[in-house]
Amino acid sequence: MPFLPDTMKPTPTLNARLPLRLEQFETLTDALDYAAQGETGCNFFNLRGEVYAQFSYAALRGEAKALARKLAARFERGARIALVAETSPDFLVAFFACQYAGLVPAPMPLPVNLGGKDGYLTQVRLMAQGAKASAAIGPAALKDFLIAALENESGVDILDYHQMKALEPETDAVAFGPDDLCYIQYSSGSTSAPKGVIGTQKSVNANLHAITKHGLKLRPDDRAASWLPLYHDMGLIGFALAPMYGQRTIDYLATSDFVRRPLLWLRLMSEHKATITYSPSFGYELAARRSSKAEDGALDLSHVRVAGIGGDMVRPEALRLFAEAFAPVGFDAGAFLPSYGMAEATLAVSFTEIGAPVDVDYVDMRHYNRSGVAQPASAVTSPEHRRGFVLCGKPLPDHAIEVRGENGDTLQDREAGRIFIKGPSLTPGYYSDPDATARLYSGEWLDTGDMGYFLNGEVAITGRAKDLIIINGRNIWPQDIEWAVEKVDGVRQGGVAAFSVDDGNGERVIVVAERRGMSAEALEHVKREIAKTVQTAAGAPAVVVMAKPHSMVLTSSGKLSRAKVKQKFLAGEFDEAIAEADAPKALAEARV
Repeated sequence: MPFLPDTMKPTPTLNARLPLRLEQFETLTDALDYAAQGETGCNFFNLRGEVYAQFSYAALRGEAKALARKLAARFERGARIALVAETSPDFLVAFFACQYAGLVPAPMPLPVNLGGKDGYLTQVRLMAQGAKASAAIGPAALKDFLIAALENESGVDILDYHQMKALEPETDAVAFGPDDLCYIQYSSGSTSAPKGVIGTQKSVNANLHAITKHGLKLRPDDRAASWLPLYHDMGLIGFALAPMYGQRTIDYLATSDFVRRPLLWLRLMSEHKATITYSPSFGYELAARRSSKAEDGALDLSHVRVAGIGGDMVRPEALRLFAEAFAPVGFDAGAFLPSYGMAEATLAVSFTEIGAPVDVDYVDMRHYNRSGVAQPASAVTSPEHRRGFVLCGKPLPDHAIEVRGENGDTLQDREAGRIFIKGPSLTPGYYSDPDATARLYSGEWLDTGDMGYFLNGEVAITGRAKDLIIINGRNIWPQDIEWAVEKVDGVRQGGVAAFSVDDGNGERVIVVAERRGMSAEALEHVKREIAKTVQTAAGAPAVVVMAKPHSMVLTSSGKLSRAKVKQKFLAGEFDEAIAEADAPKALAEARV
């Protein structure tokens, strides 16, 4: 049953007169100028599933061009404008106004779990400093945060979106050309100053063209739905810019509302017959675990042709749970579309084929960790040593992927190594960080920092090189430990971080697990079970820290930041009790 108020209806799925165009545009404003000739656009839903704001691409263009005249009168052409990227019309209007005014937007995250208020303020300050921003603009509710973060930064205008719209005077605005910049995309996953990935008009438009025409193969009847944060590349590029680029309507649910009511994502898709959505593994798993709460007849997912999966390593178990939970309401597991990408490639590097079954390669991890070869698991491989890697497809046209060994040689099928990429979507580097840019490239090839292997022309991602734990010469992937520990009763799903610490006598495995409410006796039992699980999964003892719920530190995209959890551990910040002074003792006990 429809649940929209009579006073506001969402934009239509179809453009009655505007032909679908997927040929490459030269700039984002060219793409929006074309999309504005149709009736499609953006819709924003609240926690009750009601449209609280909507506009066609024509209205978005009109508001963005009007605001561009105000911004052009206040800021020099080429100035960087830091924008808090809430899921709202204000952000999208400001982002495209920057495009029409020749200003470089630098989207910043909302204050999700980035390490608490102080952590958020630090991230905002470092991003604004890195971008050399002339202004920081966000919702009125966060203006005090911006003021606190940037109080010592001279020459930075701090405005809320309402104040931005009221700026005076106005002047002629000149949009970016094909050879200009497009945006600066920040990641908050690092322990150091966040790196600002430069997006140029050429690189961004090349990737949007490849995504819409070759990856998603957009059709005139496609409609998108998303809860992804707009400050992350998968949300910004995949579900703000790509729908506009392909003249498709997009339905938005705020990320915080999805976390509170994950089934609302599916309900909106059912109600408005969305055909395309995307999520990291945890989103599909969260929705699947809430599936029993769906009202009879509320969901119909039979029209979903693309359920993309990306943003982190693909978890086969999450896809299986989702497919089993929602097959009764028409979901076809063939809609899953694994892909691989990163912000340094704008977004996408590879896609699987639409409609093809997910291809999971099950590997014997004992052999893999010993030899670096992804040998297929056999019938006698024990479950704890059997790991499924999802194949993430072939490179997009005009792009290439190589897997290289330590000596730089290109590896063969099933030989694991470091992943390098090249193509027209790649960033020229990091803004105002020439040293990091120099480390990023090897000739024309970009070093992704990811590990993986090829199989039958498709790439499988096995993890981040920097996350690899090496104990006594053996390679241990933190995901293997984390996923095994999550299955222990009393451990919160998605609340486990594994890493290593050098105690002076070698590397030791540390596992931080978020506990549920329990007695001291039960807590000790869970710790023993976790220690046994780690010994079985990794063949190594571990220091186990039981932390209170929501102790993990997440990146702006909602992914676990192992590096920052490790920082908290070393600083003794977990309530459970291993302070810095106690860490050597705990590490020593772990060797026993």
